[in-house]
Amino acid sequence: MTLERVIRIIAGTFILLSLALGHYVSPYWYLFTAFVGLNLFQSGFTDWCPMMTFLRKLGVDR
Repeated sequence: MTLERVIRIIAGTFILLSLALGHYVSPYWYLFTAFVGLNLFQSGFTDWCPMMTFLRKLGVDR
């Protein structure tokens, strides 16, 4: 699996999880949803996100 696909899967999982936590636990979890969204937005312009660093160290292929 490519690095970009893994990042999309992780981002989608984080968003869905934080939406569920925001609904059932605390609305403050929506801030995490916003953080993930902003990170995806900036990565569209810079072609880099912090998760890339971790995934490359774990050996995920480009």
